[in-house]
Amino acid sequence: MSSALDRLKNLTNKISGYETARKENLRRLKKLFEELDIVQKVDVFEDIFDFKAINLSGASLQKEDLGEIKKGKYLQILAISYDKEAVKKSKNISLGYFGRAENVDVDFKNSVVEFVIRYRFEKSFITLEHYNEMLGEFGKEGA
Repeated sequence: MSSALDRLKNLTNKISGYETARKENLRRLKKLFEELDIVQKVDVFEDIFDFKAINLSGASLQKEDLGEIKKGKYLQILAISYDKEAVKKSKNISLGYFGRAENVDVDFKNSVVEFVIRYRFEKSFITLEHYNEMLGEFGKEGA
């Protein structure tokens, strides 16, 4: 009995930790949205989650070399939109162009990398909620 209770406590702590991290992530993401002047391309913060994805050019997003500059590349935040009615379904939209990656201030570059990682963190929660709702349809009668 105690092991089941311990597992429940651990699970509750983990979920609580994720929710706390998510709230802090959103707060910081919104601040970076403003600092990086992405508001010039996307008027409302919440609208960034309408994009299929956000990628980065000019710096690495890999864990092993996170933020490492790619020489000769341009630092740019790229959003991918999707229109199933269009001939060309997906389209890249520049949310921020910052020049040659090796010429960008290190702290600024780190903020750009942080923005993309924080966006992906929140987007993963949104995707999780979406699929959880879809799975809920299987439990209903007639589905």
